[in-house]
Amino acid sequence: MSMNTMPGSRTWLLNALATVVLWGIWGAFSGLSPQHGFPETLVYCVWALTMVPPALIVLAQARWRLDTNPRAIAYGLTVGLLGAGGQMVLFYAVTRGPAYLIFPVISLSPVVTIALSFLFMGERTGRLGAVGIVLALLALPTFDFAPGGDTSGGTWLWMALVVMACWGLQAYFMKSANHVMSGESIFFYMTVTGLALVPVALTLTDFSRAINYGADGPWLAAGIQVLNAIGALTLVFAFRYGKAIIVAPLTNAGAPLATAIISLVALGVMPGSIKLVGIGLALAASLMLAFEPDSVDDEEIASEAFASQ
Repeated sequence: MSMNTMPGSRTWLLNALATVVLWGIWGAFSGLSPQHGFPETLVYCVWALTMVPPALIVLAQARWRLDTNPRAIAYGLTVGLLGAGGQMVLFYAVTRGPAYLIFPVISLSPVVTIALSFLFMGERTGRLGAVGIVLALLALPTFDFAPGGDTSGGTWLWMALVVMACWGLQAYFMKSANHVMSGESIFFYMTVTGLALVPVALTLTDFSRAINYGADGPWLAAGIQVLNAIGALTLVFAFRYGKAIIVAPLTNAGAPLATAIISLVALGVMPGSIKLVGIGLALAASLMLAFEPDSVDDEEIASEAFASQ
């Protein structure tokens, strides 16, 4: 059964939670490949390749029906370029500024999604969901907070803001795209644009340095990055069936929460007091967003009608 035809009003929640778990595991172990001498730019190339198998699988489930009308192509390429382009800018940002300040800025991308969804899609939520959104937004910056460090220069800040805007816009357009094209087509175009930027990542790679091409290099990266790829797929369907105003903060707070817990249990890393506060806020936010009652509106009816065609 295609993920696009799964029954039940909580399909969005199942996909959102799958994204949280997959990205949580990915986040806990994503640093292993660079630590073993495999550059982050090449990790991007591996990630782009890991997008291909799930894209082919869901397209096969959809009987190879790909939306190719101009509007669908425009949406698909926009979603893909915003996601992959943001990732490429991030490579530059982390070489110019402190990661502990860059990632909290980027993690606020749901603010962009929520604002656009509220203004242009008319999405609303109940009191429980509203409190959950606020707690999620409060939790986001705490996961990568660290005191001290060199914060000189401002280039990294502008780059971090660009990444935040890209990923916030991506989530908004991902939700909008679901009203005019299938989730399988969205993910296909995300895969295509990810692959299209591989030459850029190769250009940014310093091949004069020693690169680990062994099992704990590209193969380890592939095993970790495929979690990212599948999580991106489930995120597409979470936005298809759920409100962007709820899905965005749930996934962006839940994934760092899962990463913190996995790091604590599997890697023996003890979060600091700030991160412990963030874990509590994210847990409360996730529970509130998960138990917020669904409300049926015209957009959701239209989405279901499109899916049934």
